[in-house]
Amino acid sequence: MKLFTFKPGGVHPDEMKITKDRPFVRMSVPAVVVVPLSQHIGAPNTPTVKVGDHVKIGQVIGSSTAFVSAPVHATVSGEVIAIEPRPHPLGKNVQAVVIKNDFKDEWFEPPQKRDLDSLTKEDILKIIKEKGIVGMGGATFPTAVKLSPPKGKTIETLIANGAECEPYLTTDYRTMLEFTDKVVDGFLVEMKASGAKQGFIAVEDNKRDAAEKLENRLKERGVKNVEVVLVKTKYPQGGEKQLIKAVIGKEVPAGGLPLDVGVVVQNVGTLKAITEAVLEDKPLIERGTTVSGTAIKNYGNYIIRIGTPVTHIIEQTGGLTKKLRKLIFGGPMMGLAQSTVEVPVIKGTSGILFFGEEALEMAPQDESPCIRCSRCVDHCPMGLMPLLIDHAWRRKDMKLAESLNATDCIECGVCSYVCPSKRHLTENIRSAKQAIIKQRKIEAAKQAAFEKLKALREKQEKEAAEKAKSASPSTEKGGKENG
Repeated sequence: MKLFTFKPGGVHPDEMKITKDRPFVRMSVPAVVVVPLSQHIGAPNTPTVKVGDHVKIGQVIGSSTAFVSAPVHATVSGEVIAIEPRPHPLGKNVQAVVIKNDFKDEWFEPPQKRDLDSLTKEDILKIIKEKGIVGMGGATFPTAVKLSPPKGKTIETLIANGAECEPYLTTDYRTMLEFTDKVVDGFLVEMKASGAKQGFIAVEDNKRDAAEKLENRLKERGVKNVEVVLVKTKYPQGGEKQLIKAVIGKEVPAGGLPLDVGVVVQNVGTLKAITEAVLEDKPLIERGTTVSGTAIKNYGNYIIRIGTPVTHIIEQTGGLTKKLRKLIFGGPMMGLAQSTVEVPVIKGTSGILFFGEEALEMAPQDESPCIRCSRCVDHCPMGLMPLLIDHAWRRKDMKLAESLNATDCIECGVCSYVCPSKRHLTENIRSAKQAIIKQRKIEAAKQAAFEKLKALREKQEKEAAEKAKSASPSTEKGGKENG
């Protein structure tokens, strides 16, 4: 296989894939699950149950009428004992449905097998939405929305993302090895739903066995328009824009989306979830997660119910081997540090990493002056100038930061990783992005208000003119009478 990659930039941190040879183990279900109502990018859900209700697995417990949304389902059967704000992996309290498990594992509606040939594109998209499928790589964008391009845009190419370039994480690797058919089935379901004519499954070259297994399965099944390609082991190879550039050579325009070049990128874990939703009638109630790090005893890959608290995971994996100093949801490069072990697993939890004292080396250190070495520029996978955006942020010059394309930053952390002066580049660029986006929203709201006021005034002026015209005598009639 030919080896693809993106240019410029990227780094190759220590992989630390200590769980790569550990197959998935299904973790026991806790006595109480905490299911956040918001587990996706988009409009938050509102509860569809109340305290005291008895719910069953797969029952919708939160939904929204908004287009960009995804419902959440009960992941155990039992009694709703609370609906209240609870800690969320994003670092804030979010409304959640708390269910006391009765350990009966009763389904709301027993799953029914489906045949892809009997389903239309509309059927598939409806099922994907109803089953609450979102991006499982961590972004959690609703999958049905992703496969429904706006008018004027078409999906020409699908790319399955099997890169998994973050250190420690191996859940996608194990998914490709252990659920090969489900990955392939999910890809074919997406091909039918999107109308794409070609597809690629991109796998980093440190996972050649997974790539070969996928390639052999495609050949066995006679699939001609899907190709497995190897991409160089490099971070952030799994970024959407980087993967598109590497595999098909197209560059997503600044401020644009993959759809602007006719592409949809989907995580391999999402493809597995699509297969289970569309062909097996199962909502997204569990996911594969890598549990790893230096402070957890039985690290490995686990299938965990959504809503399972970290406290239960620690208990079920044999406990901690040292004092916990850092807990990260996701990978060490882009993951989010947590302030409590009470947070639950959500749809986007690809990894949970436990670290001891050595984690203090990963914490932000005292900054030194920038020495203009240009490492951040050389390694930026988006071709940006992080040091200048950082400088603009420190000066609170958001116009300058915007002109430097700060909003194109993917927050991969590469600039901070390579900086010899330990500048807090990623953190400051993220803040600049947020400030720019906030200002754009304010300006858009002002413009909308201005247009509304302008339309109102034009309407009033038109009505006044019509009223004045109807009140005045007809000059034509007066002329005839006088004549």
